[in-house]
Amino acid sequence: MGLEVVEIRDEATGSFAKIAPGFGFNCFQFVANVDGQEVDVLWKTADFEEGTARPSSSGIPILFPFPGRLKGTKLIWEDREFQLQEGDGRGNAIHGFVLRRAWRVLEKTESKVTAEFQASKDDATLLEQWPTDFKIQATYEISGSTLTGTYRIENPSSKPMPFGLGTHPYFNVPVGGDSADACEIVVPFTFAWEFKDQLASGNQFNRDSDPFKAMLFKDTQYDNGFGGLECEDGLCTTSIHDPASGRTIVQQFDDQFDSVVLYNPGHREAFCIEPYTCIPDAFQLRRQGYDGGLRVLASGDVFETAIRIKVQ
Repeated sequence: MGLEVVEIRDEATGSFAKIAPGFGFNCFQFVANVDGQEVDVLWKTADFEEGTARPSSSGIPILFPFPGRLKGTKLIWEDREFQLQEGDGRGNAIHGFVLRRAWRVLEKTESKVTAEFQASKDDATLLEQWPTDFKIQATYEISGSTLTGTYRIENPSSKPMPFGLGTHPYFNVPVGGDSADACEIVVPFTFAWEFKDQLASGNQFNRDSDPFKAMLFKDTQYDNGFGGLECEDGLCTTSIHDPASGRTIVQQFDDQFDSVVLYNPGHREAFCIEPYTCIPDAFQLRRQGYDGGLRVLASGDVFETAIRIKVQ
């Protein structure tokens, strides 16, 4: 039967986005209308709307309560052990729980939609896999050539709630031109985390070039994490520029995201710039004495942030 799809639209420009509430509240299509030209920003698999695609393979998967991999399938927190599901084909849990589950739509207007997922309400089996109950609310709003995702995380339990949040956008390349290889990518990180078996070891290597120097897509081959992000007025700006079309995809997020994961899908029709509030497997790093950005919310506390994607 396929997925239920919610569409939001900016009436003035005709820019629109499509979201699948029943499949992780994934915004799997964003078409920005810039000066009368449509730019298709997000890559998706041909079968995504059928609901048969891998949930992390298209659009903007929301990664929560942990982004990236956790080593193995056992989470240890405050001397308690939780059994997680293997998800990467290599024996590790990956990308949290909410990207493959149905969310509840709370509000919908022409240009905005809000949905929520709470473990105790929407899948109580998760209470056996995480130290506490958790609640995440997300809103997508479109205005002009900008798509804004806002994220609100709440600890509804009586115990401290560890978490990490990430998004996994697949940006189409090229951006209106005819060569992905020529696209120029800017991600202002100052160091790379050493990854072993696709997990951060704790070691860091300083970048040997200007953080704002563009990389050519043809020279990229990534699936690892970076930190020390350069921000201006609390905002980090990443971009993919297509010199042939003159179009640029700009992604901005606040400094609560202290890491990014960069990823080249094997098909090389997209490039992923993934903002993370913690590096993958920050739990293991914490036990080893490293600060990987893991956050802990006290009972009743709330964490809020936003990510803006625009075309110019």
